[in-house]
Amino acid sequence: MRLGINLGYWGAGMDADNLAVAQEADRLGYAVCWAAEAYGSDAPTVLSWVAAQTERIDVGSAILQIPARTPAMTAMTAATLDSLSGGRFRLGLGVSGPQVSEGWYGVRFDRPLARTREYVEIVRKAMSRERLTHQGAHWTLPLPEGPGKPIKLTVHPIRERVPLYIAAIGPKNLEQTGEIADGALLIFFSPEHAEETTLAPLRAGRERIGQTMDGFDVVPTVPLAIGDDLTALADHFRPYTALYVGGMGSRKQNFYHRLAHRMGFGEAADTIQERYLAGDRDGAAAAVPRELIDATTLIGPVERVADRMRAFADAGVTTLSLAPAGFTREERFAGLRAGVAALERAGLA
Repeated sequence: MRLGINLGYWGAGMDADNLAVAQEADRLGYAVCWAAEAYGSDAPTVLSWVAAQTERIDVGSAILQIPARTPAMTAMTAATLDSLSGGRFRLGLGVSGPQVSEGWYGVRFDRPLARTREYVEIVRKAMSRERLTHQGAHWTLPLPEGPGKPIKLTVHPIRERVPLYIAAIGPKNLEQTGEIADGALLIFFSPEHAEETTLAPLRAGRERIGQTMDGFDVVPTVPLAIGDDLTALADHFRPYTALYVGGMGSRKQNFYHRLAHRMGFGEAADTIQERYLAGDRDGAAAAVPRELIDATTLIGPVERVADRMRAFADAGVTTLSLAPAGFTREERFAGLRAGVAALERAGLA
């Protein structure tokens, strides 16, 4: 099992620290650093900045938002980043959510699975440097009865196939991800619930195309906090969990709320959502079960974290992307080093 680092969003006044964390992860031998985008900093600019100032670590988008770009533009961006980084780019895609898709990009959040499948098909075709033609429900290339003609990408990616990941949560999305992608970007992954919530649908998708899980990258982002006071460490992640389960999306369309239900925390998830949407964020955080935090984070001394890392590896995780707690680079550096120490102690390095 390899280690990754999730740098999250940029532009909040911590950019110099984020770059330093990426460089330290590079020095420590981490496999990949990921950057996110929502409606602030964009991921490609951040990743080019990081790639230019690191040596070995891969740079990945977690995620590039599908409603933000045409598929041909995404292919151009991926090919350019792969070329500039010397073959270190990983392309992570996702549909985002209805509030961002419709409120920020003005793109209807309809048929997300079909849109993702078609998007990936076009990206793959464009990056293969074929002349680009496509007839689909969402895109037609070239447009009919106009001056457009089939053209091909002029940039040569370093690799014949840039690894493509999809951020997936729901069963249908996970199954499709197993079918059309090289890896899955996951959140709130629990080893104890992995088979029924995540791995079974991924495996079904792989089987549909005659493949196994061998070579497929299972990549959850997992918050990490090192220390002896488990209660205090768990409390640190209560607002984070409440935000996603209670407030990420709408009452009717919250993928993380549904995931908590599938993990057996349905009653608590409903309470968290009710309180969060009513404006009681402290009450929502207080309603997060300690068991949910324990299942989906790495907290405690290095020895305990090592035991949990073995559980993640045994559950099928191939790249464990850490999100170390802390607001200073020193705190996050300590988390990076503890992650390596725990991986070695677990016998997984």
